[in-house]
Amino acid sequence: MDLSILWTIISFIIMFSLIVICHEGGHYLIARANGIKVIEFTIGLGPKIIHFKKGDTEYSLRALPFGGACIFENPDELDEEEEEKENEEKLSEDLEKDKKNISFNDASVFARIATVCAGPFFNIILAFLLAIFVVFFSGENGTTVTDIMEDYPAYKAGIRVGDRITAINNEKVYFIQDIKLMLITELGDKWEVEFERNGQKMSETVSFTDSTQGKLLGIVTDDYIDCRNLKVFKYSALEVRFFLKATFKSLRMLFTGKLNKDDLAGPVGIAKVIDTTIEETKDYGAFVVILNMFNLAVLFNVNLGVMNLLPFPALDGGRLVFLVIEAIIGKKVPKTAEAYIHLAGIVVLLILSVFVLINDITKFFR
Repeated sequence: MDLSILWTIISFIIMFSLIVICHEGGHYLIARANGIKVIEFTIGLGPKIIHFKKGDTEYSLRALPFGGACIFENPDELDEEEEEKENEEKLSEDLEKDKKNISFNDASVFARIATVCAGPFFNIILAFLLAIFVVFFSGENGTTVTDIMEDYPAYKAGIRVGDRITAINNEKVYFIQDIKLMLITELGDKWEVEFERNGQKMSETVSFTDSTQGKLLGIVTDDYIDCRNLKVFKYSALEVRFFLKATFKSLRMLFTGKLNKDDLAGPVGIAKVIDTTIEETKDYGAFVVILNMFNLAVLFNVNLGVMNLLPFPALDGGRLVFLVIEAIIGKKVPKTAEAYIHLAGIVVLLILSVFVLINDITKFFR
């Protein structure tokens, strides 16, 4: 096997195992903190490779490095014999122990909401921690203009070298990535650009309508920000903010038809991104490769956190919708109706997964 392919596979498995462990670990920790019994904590899919039981929870590692699960006890799914046995066991246990080992459905609605939200929230926390490592060693590129090209929109609007761009269309920008993202996602032909010049706040309208250069500002920002100090926490948070913003804007473009099917990526497409990143950075040394892998992990954690909170059946966000309804009306949504809705969501997700997988593979031949 080609060594680069092997490194791609290893990087993919490590990265996604870390992301899944963090996500499912969030569900697990908050569930246990609320006294909810966890039947199984599993990483991967397919047959079990390693498994052991500690207390009431079975911990398992499965063959396929995709996904994972934190499986709760649900008394509605027990057969009569198991339910009778459980009732007998509960009678023999003291009340305090029962409170620390309850089923998911017996927990308060707010405990269940916290448990469902914990997975995506822990992914965002992991993204921030990884961003600290990336930003500390790589720093950030600010928005102070260090060079500007004539006949481009920024120069025509009156922006000059030394100006620090602070906002575009009333949206704050902190580093060059924010501006690049807006060039991709903002479709208007005119921008209101706010900037600082010699400590004075100014604003100009940048127009792309008369530009022969397309949607390019024509600025250079070699404004390096050293983050090997307390700034690392601020700019790590801003890095996570950037990826959150990029994810939401990408979703908006997807749902409004501004993106097409080739802009979607599944496991194969993500593995390709990892492979490309390794190939383009390996000549700079192992540390640079690792730094870029961490940066990708920040993106993937944020992306997974946001996607899981979408109000779609079978996702955490879909389950959250039913829990919020329960909290508002004071009673649970009928389980049969909820089960059918989640089942329909799973079918749609499976169809979408197959479509994305086929599309990822066919990209290589197009």
